[in-house]
Amino acid sequence: MIFKETKLNGCFIIEPKIIKDERGYFMESFNEYTFHKGIGQNVHFVQDNQSYSTKGVLRGLHYQCGDNAQAKLVRVLKGEVLDIAVDLRPDSETFGQYESILLSRDKSKSIFVPRGFAHGFLVLSDSATFFYKCDNFYNSASEGGIKYDDATINIDWKFPFEELIVSDKDKALPSLDKAKKAW
Repeated sequence: MIFKETKLNGCFIIEPKIIKDERGYFMESFNEYTFHKGIGQNVHFVQDNQSYSTKGVLRGLHYQCGDNAQAKLVRVLKGEVLDIAVDLRPDSETFGQYESILLSRDKSKSIFVPRGFAHGFLVLSDSATFFYKCDNFYNSASEGGIKYDDATINIDWKFPFEELIVSDKDKALPSLDKAKKAW
């Protein structure tokens, strides 16, 4: 596996080694030892989540606060998404900045989103199956979020806004300056 740290400290793009032949392919999607060595920290995942969405569905930007903060290891099993991680760590040099990456089944890359980040994604293909590991259990009382079109963050979603499919809950999320503090 190849680990590339993004401009956001602690956030990594991970490329697996894919072995292809006439039968198909094989890849190691997760190896705890290699993962810990690659990101330089020990993260213990306790929950796996999976979602299915259609083209234009935007989910996010979500996070968990305080002791319930979650790190995530994200990948796409089917289709293609634009994945977004936003740094919410108040003492970080990149607070309020984001990283975006195209994730697809074909490329098999994943992204590690550390604790203290908001996360979201937009489905670019006809449909997508999205999979992620979390290092902490979900806690509804600790849930936070930031509106996907926050002007301060200014995310380029690479998709027409009028075609986005966003839940009422996500449309009602606050701007970065009014959001729950992640820490």
